[in-house]
Amino acid sequence: MASKHRRHSGTRRFTHLALAAAIHGVALGCAGLALAPSVAMAAEAARDYAIGAGALSDVLARFAASAGVQLVFDPARLAGRNSPGLKGRYTVEQGFQQLLRGSGLQLVQRGAGIYALQDAGTALQMPPETVVGKGGDTLAMSATVIQANANGAGAPTGYQQLSDSSTTRLGLTPRETPQGVTTLSRQQLDDFNMNSVKDALRSAPSVTVEQYETDRTNFTSRGFDINNFEYDGIGSPFSAGLLSGDLDLAEYEQVDILHGANGLMSGTGNPSATVNFIRKRPTYTPQAQVKLSVGSWGTRRIDLDASGPLTDSGNVRGRFIYANETGNSYLDRYSHEKNVLSGMLAFDLTEADTLTVGFSDNKSNSNGSSWGALPLTDQAGNLIHYSRRGANIGQDWTYWDVHTQRAFVELAHDFGGGWKGKLNVTGVDQSQQADMYYLMANDADTPWLADPSHSHSGEKQLLGEAQVSGPFSLGGRQHDLTLGVDYGRSRHSDRGYYNNEDEFMDADLGQTLSGAVPRPSLTYTNDTIEMARFTDRQKSVYAGTRLNLTDQLHWILGARMLSVDSDGTDYGSARDVRIHGEVTPYTGVVYDLDEQYSLYASYTKIFNPQYVMDAQGKVLDPLEGKSYEAGIKGSLLDDQLSVSAALFKTDQRNVAEATDQSLPGGETIYNGEDFKSRGAELEASGQLAPGLQLQGGYTYVHIEDPDGHKARQYVPTHSLRSSLTYQLPGLPQAKVGTRVSWQSAIQLDDDSRVRQNAYALVDLMGSYDIDKHWSASLNLNNLTNRKYLMSLYSGGSGFYGPSRNVTASVSYNF
Repeated sequence: MASKHRRHSGTRRFTHLALAAAIHGVALGCAGLALAPSVAMAAEAARDYAIGAGALSDVLARFAASAGVQLVFDPARLAGRNSPGLKGRYTVEQGFQQLLRGSGLQLVQRGAGIYALQDAGTALQMPPETVVGKGGDTLAMSATVIQANANGAGAPTGYQQLSDSSTTRLGLTPRETPQGVTTLSRQQLDDFNMNSVKDALRSAPSVTVEQYETDRTNFTSRGFDINNFEYDGIGSPFSAGLLSGDLDLAEYEQVDILHGANGLMSGTGNPSATVNFIRKRPTYTPQAQVKLSVGSWGTRRIDLDASGPLTDSGNVRGRFIYANETGNSYLDRYSHEKNVLSGMLAFDLTEADTLTVGFSDNKSNSNGSSWGALPLTDQAGNLIHYSRRGANIGQDWTYWDVHTQRAFVELAHDFGGGWKGKLNVTGVDQSQQADMYYLMANDADTPWLADPSHSHSGEKQLLGEAQVSGPFSLGGRQHDLTLGVDYGRSRHSDRGYYNNEDEFMDADLGQTLSGAVPRPSLTYTNDTIEMARFTDRQKSVYAGTRLNLTDQLHWILGARMLSVDSDGTDYGSARDVRIHGEVTPYTGVVYDLDEQYSLYASYTKIFNPQYVMDAQGKVLDPLEGKSYEAGIKGSLLDDQLSVSAALFKTDQRNVAEATDQSLPGGETIYNGEDFKSRGAELEASGQLAPGLQLQGGYTYVHIEDPDGHKARQYVPTHSLRSSLTYQLPGLPQAKVGTRVSWQSAIQLDDDSRVRQNAYALVDLMGSYDIDKHWSASLNLNNLTNRKYLMSLYSGGSGFYGPSRNVTASVSYNF
């Protein structure tokens, strides 16, 4: 029998080496990581700027360099703040004011071409600060600035939506986007200790996390699976198969969710949502952090993050990220280890060209893993009640190891006049190996059957995209245009090994739950039906534009032409897909009622190739349909709070629905079903009052089959997500917060007895900044110790969510 912790050896030594290397690198970097500019006069005339989104300190530094001025600021004061960037024609003062809107900071001029930042509404003697600009020298200075402002000092950007790159490649803000947009900021991820994508998306309004096994998770939105994932706004058409739900977020700055169909940018008009992972990028200012965490069930985690310029001029910048997590679980016999190693370099080749290269290595190893979950009914159809939430069908010998490497090269070019181009090439290499155990109810003669297996698989992807965007004039007005082409190829191989030709063996529920099932000889395989080897390819061209018809009315439209082909075999079935020249149109309008509110509406055609098999062993025809959305968005409280309300409607044909039947190779048979989805969403994010941050929303969704019956009832009809933090006014170093997640009852469509009643989960957090370097935090999850089934996505099986648990963390910022 395999040792339960056989893959965890060497971790402590590697952690010490990584920590030593990181601290050594930080110490060397901090000695020479200064941006050193020369003093230049600021031009009073307005000029065009195109500054990309990023950390506020980086965006301000890039703007200062572009404007030829010096900016005096303390980088530590801007930690955790982000900016959507700046696009358009501004004077220097106007540009700074636009970038600082809603930040609680103000701009003051200290001399010719020299500016500084301080808290709004205070008279403050500021400590020595960093001066950045276009040249290269570091200066230290202090000054007293007096200005009255009723708003007072502002909190960090916090939870507010700032930018969006997931929709049209036009650099639209969430309010300018004719669809719902949710942003999970790095501040929110840190506040509630959300280290994986499944942890994060549990906080996202309109998203349901369907964790139906120990190591596999699906995500749904508006009633349908989320299959569209992006990295820095670049589509990753085959990533749904790679994303098993435990993607670590150590290397990402934030997570954006675009609600509804995104056929223009994603290649397919999936009606659920698009999830965009925004990477942490090398910064123009030096920064570094070490964070240590300990938690329930022996969980231990270390995070290292160091970034900054590597040359005096800052034209070469780097970032190094490392994370390691180990721990057991509330589930019997289950343990895990995760390792993340990421590096990125950015080179300013010229004033107009930036080359960025990055590589990440992610390992996720688990023991006691399950294939499937706890059966909820027996062979006679009787409900099974489990007294312990830690019940697990995984055995001492089951495991699941996943190793993913991702590398990318990105070249960004500024053509001038607001026109920019980007070329991105990404390679992904993933390997998986597992011993698994599946349990199912059978009949009166043989009540239980088990399906043990060993498998190993690999997937290699090559993804590329070239895109240009910029403004143009027509009819006396300025508009925006984006053009692009992308290509994706995925080569997949998989082989399964079983106990015998029939795969199944007699089993006992009690023996399974005790973990006493011995590992069988998993050596049988069949080249015809126990192996998959195929290649998927996808290529497309797209165009999108934003026409500013009036000062208030904006029309966004575009189209994508998609071609898909596949060849090979998938466990005995031919994987033969040929689709060429399929056009997916997109259109939307935004009407600005005033400076605070905008109305919007959008339409998208749905077209989604499907790679599952029907009863004849053929690939199911593509999913098709239409998606509509209309709503209102607002920016309140001096642009510090974003609010939105939306109605949506989706009609789909030929949606893949799994049956309880399988093909000879074990592949599940799918039928094509038609569904209608209707619903509403309410969302708010940002600062409600000084120090009070909110991100949350309510979702209503109703799904029907062609006969008008309620369908997909494993998706809650009503759900509420809310994250709230408060920085104590009398003790600004302290922050407290709560996260509440509530959903209505869920059940199986064909058996209302298999049901999870409505429930709410309450989490608490608290943090304290000991000084400018040290901080500590405490997170308490499932305060009420609620027992609940996490999902009914997979039908008649499921398992319970974690019991009350706690995590304590301490971090040091250099």
